Amino acid sequence: MAWIYLLCAGLLEIFWSTCLKYSHGFSILKYTILTIIGMIFSFLFLAQATKSLPLGTSYAIWTGIGALGAFIVGIVLFKESFTAARLFFVALLLTGIIGLKITSGH
Repeated sequence: MAWIYLLCAGLLEIFWSTCLKYSHGFSILKYTILTIIGMIFSFLFLAQATKSLPLGTSYAIWTGIGALGAFIVGIVLFKESFTAARLFFVALLLTGIIGLKITSGH
């Protein structure tokens, strides 16, 4: 169940970071509120995951899911650049996330 909590926490990190972008520096109230709610629930799910998963593994995977998701959202929604170099480094990030999961012993 801890891995499900961690996945939810990571997905919520993607949600709140996207809302943060839409909030335009907290100047649009609706997205500011959604950002804060997303942050709270992301942290709550992360806290649940760390009850049984190692902190370093949990935190690294949580931020990795968020970073990978934000990368994809940036390309899809915000038309950010998609270069071979960026793809290479995001592939390294994904490899790290998978490697941490495989070697976590949980």
